[in-house]
Amino acid sequence: MLYHLLYPLSEDISVFNVFRYITFRSIYALLTALIISIWLGPRFISWLKNIKCGQYVQDDGPEHKGKQGTPTMGGLLIAFSMLVSILLWGDLTNIYLWLTIFVFLGFFLVGFFDDYLKVVKKNNKGLRATGKLLGQSVIALGAVSVLLTLPGYSTELLIPFFKGIRPDLYLFYIPFAVLVMVGASNGVNLTDGLDGLAIGPFIVSAACLSVFVYVSGHSQIATYLQVPYIPNIGEVTVFCGAMVGAGLGFLWFNAYPAQIFMGDTGSISLGGTLGFIAVLCKQELLLVIVGGLFVIEALSVILQVGYFKMSGGKRIFRMAPLHHHFELKGIPESKIIIRFWILSILFALAALSTLKLR
Repeated sequence: MLYHLLYPLSEDISVFNVFRYITFRSIYALLTALIISIWLGPRFISWLKNIKCGQYVQDDGPEHKGKQGTPTMGGLLIAFSMLVSILLWGDLTNIYLWLTIFVFLGFFLVGFFDDYLKVVKKNNKGLRATGKLLGQSVIALGAVSVLLTLPGYSTELLIPFFKGIRPDLYLFYIPFAVLVMVGASNGVNLTDGLDGLAIGPFIVSAACLSVFVYVSGHSQIATYLQVPYIPNIGEVTVFCGAMVGAGLGFLWFNAYPAQIFMGDTGSISLGGTLGFIAVLCKQELLLVIVGGLFVIEALSVILQVGYFKMSGGKRIFRMAPLHHHFELKGIPESKIIIRFWILSILFALAALSTLKLR
């Protein structure tokens, strides 16, 4: 909105020329989302308490009864902060920006419905796993199908560290891309088990992918770094900036000891959007590195369940996801969180290094 209102005035007032720069608008999208979320946070938390929108804590894991009743569905605060910031600073004529918003809102609705069943309807199991997967898959399939009709997209797959190798998946690319989005969504969801554990690494991953989006949308930099140039995709950097800002604002209240949880409303929508942005900038496989922590958490669940069934009741970990395993080993919650944050930063740095490695 500000872009459309102020940039046309740049011919007469030169200072408004800064609105043409994606970097400028991305930074201010970040700051705007951060300010909105921090300002609204206390009011939003009070509102959730008043309507008794509290977290249900299961008693089959580490002792977390002290968290019982902590306001949840904080994804609403993240979404509001993000969307206001994007509408203010984004180029609202950009198809990639709207497609990313569509994905975010689609996954948001899946998570919201799950939280609604848990919190309002008192169904502690929420939406069935098949229902979640179906909803996520439909949104992902729709987004990928539209994406492949836009200029600059192909069914080729980029291999990290080997820029000259680009196998074409043809029709198999569509289910692959859907798998990336659904997998990312559930990876973030599984990681969201301790105070600030999911949102911290998510911020790092979103910031990392924003670099790849910007590079892919800049013809000269993309050519130099040998990554696919996709015209107009750079505008999604503004979306990434808003995500990072909203995430930082939410972390202000979600840091240990948490005053609010994001719920599935936040984790499912943020994870699915992260997966879509990786698809958008043709870094689907690199997401395994960018979101390495989420991959490890998801794999720990898959391995635990698989081994439990194959071995007739034996376990690899004391409990899955992995952060609960370390909790049961007696490591303090705050130490687990900080160490996982450090790992996420290392994964992001490794991912960024692929820009120069050929």
